[in-house]
Amino acid sequence: MRAFISGTGSFIPAWIRSNQDFAVGEFYNEQKERIGVRTTEIIEKFQQITGIAARRYATDDLNASDMATQAAIAAIRDTSVDPETFDQIIVAHNFGDTQKHACQSDAVPSLASRVKSALRIRNPACVAYDLLFGCPGWLQGLIQADAFIRAGLARKCLVIGTETLSRVIDPYDRDSMIYSDGAGAVVLEAQTDDASTGGIIGAVSQSHTYGESQFISMGRSYKPSASNRQYLKMQGRKVYEFALRTVPAAMKACLEANQVEIDQVKKIFLHQANEKMDIAIIKAFYQLYGKQQAPNCIMPMNIRELGNSSVATIPTLFDMVRKGRLPGHALHPGDIILFASVGAGMNINAVIYKISNTII
Repeated sequence: MRAFISGTGSFIPAWIRSNQDFAVGEFYNEQKERIGVRTTEIIEKFQQITGIAARRYATDDLNASDMATQAAIAAIRDTSVDPETFDQIIVAHNFGDTQKHACQSDAVPSLASRVKSALRIRNPACVAYDLLFGCPGWLQGLIQADAFIRAGLARKCLVIGTETLSRVIDPYDRDSMIYSDGAGAVVLEAQTDDASTGGIIGAVSQSHTYGESQFISMGRSYKPSASNRQYLKMQGRKVYEFALRTVPAAMKACLEANQVEIDQVKKIFLHQANEKMDIAIIKAFYQLYGKQQAPNCIMPMNIRELGNSSVATIPTLFDMVRKGRLPGHALHPGDIILFASVGAGMNINAVIYKISNTII
């Protein structure tokens, strides 16, 4: 058996926060000293490096589980699947349901249980659980669901990534401009593996924790007089160097383990973390094969408008491309695509997927 994606859905919050909205703020560095240049200069340099011009925030009435439910509904509507027949609902996130201006994460009951309840699924054999794996969480959920399907322990799974990073960021940290909110979902089904079948071909996962586990963590605000709340913190340079060193190698290992040639890959869906970093990863990946340039339009991106929504970036991007909502990018029957992500842990994963000859 092979697992294939029969439906996709996403929820992109309506609240747009542009870079200019941060111009009235003030930023501090890790030494808790105010950065001594104009805020507009900080923002300009930020956009040059990350490519981000705007991001989406959830409105006050929405939580991560609410957005996950909306993305799930969209994915289910994209298929003919009866929700009562799901064997598993896997929800990847990192902070649970976090209320606006709150200092506590709420993950009991699990977000997956909340989504199952909101979908009004009664079947107790549909197991709902959460997955914490940093930004690669949704992709890890896909890998996990595929493993259950290959083992014959499941036939239909709903895999969701959802996050409200806007509620865990330090407003005095310039890195806070990277993060955003959103949710994406896919319906994964089992089908017989034959020559015309699409689906997940193979995957790799890695956890680098010896010396790397604190590259992304929680910490106090950079502003000395701020509250004692814990905020999401990132050692940007170390994350960049780590990703550039490890992600291309993991992507290559995934192709080699599944006997897929680099020239067979038609699209690469990378976690939308940082435009400059993603471009560097793709360049380094192709250089591993002795190629100095990547093919044109190999890597769809939506980070410029949507920011970095952690576990939600890949499923929302995939949904947009699959449904023709990202100009210049499309998927075709028989295409082989590669997913890859990196994030807190530090965790890495990659998945090779073939578009079905009959189902896009």
